[in-house]
Amino acid sequence: MFSEFRRRLVLILPAILLAGCRASAPTPRDPRAKIEIDLEALDADGLRGPPDGKVAVDYEFAIPDTPAAREAVSRIDPSVAFMAGSRGRIGAKAEECLCLGSTHQPRHREILIALARLPEIARIIECHHE
Repeated sequence: MFSEFRRRLVLILPAILLAGCRASAPTPRDPRAKIEIDLEALDADGLRGPPDGKVAVDYEFAIPDTPAAREAVSRIDPSVAFMAGSRGRIGAKAEECLCLGSTHQPRHREILIALARLPEIARIIECHHE
């Protein structure tokens, strides 16, 4: 009798356990994870540093080199300069356009987050103009 119970348990238990497991949809990546700049170090004007030496932070990212991608970026960030043919530190590929922007503008945080929400942008990093 115990062996019959055990046999049934072995057959039924995995089904019971698996019934509670559902494949969950992947959670969308937080767009802020794409921004590799310390936003907390920036003041309200998009500047960082000591009071007597504040500077703007320039940033770079790559997008597909298409008019549609450039237009989408320009609508979000009017500070962006497009540098087709340049790789930058981000390593833009031949079919991509390097984009350079600045935090020294109103709503810099919102702009960076909106840019990061674009699926075409994988990363936004600080530009050092080396």
